[in-house]
Amino acid sequence: MINPEMLKLGTERCYIRELAEYGAQQAKIVGREHVYDFSIGNPSVPAPQAVKEAFLHLIDEVDALAVHSYTAAPGMVEARAAVAEDLNRRYGTDLRAENFFFTYGASAALTAVIRALAVPGAELLAMAPYFPEYRPFAENNGMKFVVVPAEETFQIPLQALEERITPHTQAVLVNSPNNPSGVVYSRSSLESLAGLLEKKSREIGHPIYIIADEPYRELVYDGTEVPFIPTIYPNTVVCYSYSKSLSLPGERIGYFCVPDQAQDSRELWDAAAGAARAMGHICAPSLQQRVVALCAGCRPDLESYDRSRMALYTALTAYGYECIKPTGAFYMFVKAPEGDGRAFSDRAKAKNLLVAPGEDFGCPAYFRVSTCVDTDMIRRSLPVFRALMDEA
Repeated sequence: MINPEMLKLGTERCYIRELAEYGAQQAKIVGREHVYDFSIGNPSVPAPQAVKEAFLHLIDEVDALAVHSYTAAPGMVEARAAVAEDLNRRYGTDLRAENFFFTYGASAALTAVIRALAVPGAELLAMAPYFPEYRPFAENNGMKFVVVPAEETFQIPLQALEERITPHTQAVLVNSPNNPSGVVYSRSSLESLAGLLEKKSREIGHPIYIIADEPYRELVYDGTEVPFIPTIYPNTVVCYSYSKSLSLPGERIGYFCVPDQAQDSRELWDAAAGAARAMGHICAPSLQQRVVALCAGCRPDLESYDRSRMALYTALTAYGYECIKPTGAFYMFVKAPEGDGRAFSDRAKAKNLLVAPGEDFGCPAYFRVSTCVDTDMIRRSLPVFRALMDEA
């Protein structure tokens, strides 16, 4: 017999990835220059030169057995220590290698932490708009997924969140800079959230953790601050991926970090490590870990991302599209002219313009545009965006 829930997940494919695959097929038919693919967050900016040099150095100059051997289950001490040192220098924290566990990207980190907190009846709160995979991550690792409706500016909807906290609430998922909106939660919003969670934790008699999903932490514009949430709310677990910041989406390397200040920190780290073991997510790729050890302080080149962001934002708002100006990540979340993101996505698809409908992000009236694309494709796509608005 086959597990029906897994069958459902396997047959109901991610629509965003299907759009990207459709675009690749259409490019073979009509030519790549006539397909405008804004569907998926695949960085168009190459990895920093230091990352390339680190790969070449490790492959060419370091003993092959050492490079490709298994590491300890949580990852190389040197890599974890390098990440701790980088964060401590930037945020004034006192993290150690022992606080980190390397994983196959942020997704594996998130699922391990969620499973570690999945006591009977556990609930996970996520604020719309949210990354669509959060739902299966929660529901297939023992948690009820509770959506907090979005507020107008896509900041933290405190009142709606408070109304949904129950004695079963184990954690709140915080994704900032946000996918899909590009919004960065302000320090004041996060401080208000911390105050609310401290109060509710006392009321219900156990900690409510923040799970901070931060793969876009380094991708910010206009001098925007991205507060490091453990410095605001001690009961925070950080999940991170180098896929976006270092343009390594296919390499799948990241970590979870449980700071010592978090309540029951050692038990939580051990439980998340146990969850990673149960799901087979141990010994993350050793080559990528070694690259991280050498490049933990590398930062992305934001100039190209910023140029694409502003080109799209300026043009679309001039055409009459409504959108909160993104100050982080590499997405825009745009209100569909007819109020139906799926209908707009379908109309756009007919013109080989691929954008992700907002329903899977918890906001069906919107669509997501990935801005991590080359500016030439943006230029060629603008007449199509304009025509779609004129037809609405």
